[in-house]
Amino acid sequence: MSDRLSEFRNFRERMNDRILAQGNLEIRRFFALDSRVYEEGALPVKTKELLGLVASLVLRCDDCVTYHVIGCREAGATDEEIFETLSIGLVVGGSITIPHLRRAVAFLDELSGTGSPGEE
Repeated sequence: MSDRLSEFRNFRERMNDRILAQGNLEIRRFFALDSRVYEEGALPVKTKELLGLVASLVLRCDDCVTYHVIGCREAGATDEEIFETLSIGLVVGGSITIPHLRRAVAFLDELSGTGSPGEE
């Protein structure tokens, strides 16, 4: 597992635990909804993760892009499927998404073992 992946997962888990420990009902409900929406349903998990990746790229949220690149990989998405998905996000979001696209691909390469950590 790459250092970046490990750091991302550890930080996310630690902060989620901290946030949920406060017992705020609205936050807990939102987190539960966010988890449930990506479960298998009429659409397969892989499709949902690819949709999440497009939305995250368009919204220019690097943490979300990272989260969904991981989800896409874990759901079995190929490089071709991920790049096609990123191309949709680029067309919808425009050139302002290019830096986020670069970071997504750098992270994808890191997950695949073909890129170096922090390489952009």
